[in-house]
Amino acid sequence: MTKSKFTIKQLSMSDIDFEQKLFELLDRDMLIADTVTTVVNEILKAVRNRGDEAVVEFTNQFDGTNAESMTDLIVTQEQMADALESLPNKQRQALRHAAERIRRYHERQKQSSWQYEEPDGSVYGQKVSPLERVGVYVPGGKANYPSSMLMLAIPAQVAGVKEIIATVPTPYGEDGKLVFAAAALAGVSRLYSIGGAQAIAALAYGTETIPQVDKITGPGNIYVTVAKKQVYGEVGIDMIAGPSELTIICDGKTDPDWIAMDLFSQAEHDEQAQSILISTSADFLIAVQSSIDKLLPTMDRRSIIESSLKHRGIFIFAEDFEKAARASNLIAPEHLEISVEHPDAVLNYIDHAGAIFLGRYSAEALGDYCAGPSHVLPTSGTARFFSALGVYDFQKRSSIIFCSPSGAAKLAVTAAELARNEHLQAHALSAEYRLNAKLQGKE
Repeated sequence: MTKSKFTIKQLSMSDIDFEQKLFELLDRDMLIADTVTTVVNEILKAVRNRGDEAVVEFTNQFDGTNAESMTDLIVTQEQMADALESLPNKQRQALRHAAERIRRYHERQKQSSWQYEEPDGSVYGQKVSPLERVGVYVPGGKANYPSSMLMLAIPAQVAGVKEIIATVPTPYGEDGKLVFAAAALAGVSRLYSIGGAQAIAALAYGTETIPQVDKITGPGNIYVTVAKKQVYGEVGIDMIAGPSELTIICDGKTDPDWIAMDLFSQAEHDEQAQSILISTSADFLIAVQSSIDKLLPTMDRRSIIESSLKHRGIFIFAEDFEKAARASNLIAPEHLEISVEHPDAVLNYIDHAGAIFLGRYSAEALGDYCAGPSHVLPTSGTARFFSALGVYDFQKRSSIIFCSPSGAAKLAVTAAELARNEHLQAHALSAEYRLNAKLQGKE
């Protein structure tokens, strides 16, 4: 077997310019080609103005379909159910097991309304309500992702969303049935076989066939990402997704073949995926490079893995776990494996990561499919301010304020003073009317 001919780029935290070199290799510049933005804007405008006709036109153009109308792109409830029932038993059981675990995890995230009462009888609180209608964009392109259908739609179902509208690019071959089957398990209300910016536009604006949603969730290619950014404000979105990422912190005592395969599991998504290994053992970095040389020729998606690791892979040497965690926090990865003897000790130092996998046996791949938490996660360093997709993304919170006469009178003094400082007379008087009513016994 031919061995790989490249060495993954290496950094050391002892380098004076470590941070500069790291950020250069991360290459997370969010600059987007003007041509992409122009194309997306044209698609959004066309779908807004021409609805179904434009959606069909762009789907035929970009996905190679021959749809004559939106009817050809609708996947019915019966088709979803039939897809589930027609699966080989092993596939059906795997989907059901994953769905059950995802649902069980997210049930614990569901938030409830709450209130408290003050001594004067005033009541304050929060009313938690599900969104009425959401759109879930399930990516496609180089593969089908039934797992993404489960990870996106089940949290919405648990939240109590009344209508879940799903879109997925035209499935490829028989494997497409898995996506439809997953939709049946996840409680999808309507499913459309469309993708790209036209799917985002249809969900955001609505067409004759596809209803407008309140929020759009799910990752996609650069056109999908730009489209989500453009429609944000008219509808909500979950996050801006970039290439998939994995960072591993290892003490050098995990089997290097395991770590190499974990890096492969991320790299095989596409050439832009980024796999990073941080180790407190310089010898272990050498061992993992040897495992990569040995195992890479055996991989079905070798060319993609090799391109990803060659151009985007990074090995980092850190003198201790605290420095390793510091490097990880600078990266703020989508996925973080802490493959060490006592992972909780390292976890204490971690501030930024989408999902954290503790211990040698917690492979990131398990989280992709069936561990339970959603695999829809912040990328490109946005774990500094975004969180993993969850039930809370499909719930909204309304503040509850009930002021008793006594409570209103107390608050009016403070509110009127602050309002006059802001030169807002009507605000002050609105508050003071309640104060005067209390003083005059009119309550």
